[in-house]
Amino acid sequence: MKPIEQMSDEQLERHALEILSRELGPHGLARFLRVFRSGTGDYTAERKSWLEEATVNDVVKDAGSRQVS
Repeated sequence: MKPIEQMSDEQLERHALEILSRELGPHGLARFLRVFRSGTGDYTAERKSWLEEATVNDVVKDAGSRQVS
């Protein structure tokens, strides 16, 4: 691995996200990103509409079909 001083911004971001993911776990990383990459809109209301008719099996199936990079 390159020293941090020699990393591009993209390499540094990827490295930092790997560390955060390892140390905080997936839920902690998601929370961190939500706090520091706040967008617009009301996530809670939007999430409720996305999941309104979803079953636990639907969520598990969707999660299993995604690849972590």
